[in-house]
Amino acid sequence: MEILSPLNIYGISVLLAMLFFYIREVRSRAYTLLFSLSCIASSIYGFLAGTWPFGVVEFVWFVFSFRKYIGLRKTKHYA
Repeated sequence: MEILSPLNIYGISVLLAMLFFYIREVRSRAYTLLFSLSCIASSIYGFLAGTWPFGVVEFVWFVFSFRKYIGLRKTKHYA
């Protein structure tokens, strides 16, 4: 198995983005949306890598974080 295959580079990039957006989530609703989108990208990585349990769990994270974003859009203040 090649360590720096295009799939692995994609996975590392997505997970680093996910971590960054999760840390910044308290600052803005936009980071909550970006975290949600990075969760779906991570889910895609899981399915492409052949680790479907990871793909399923990341999809669930996407659903919850996107619902959180929708809920935050309804409020005027964040936090």
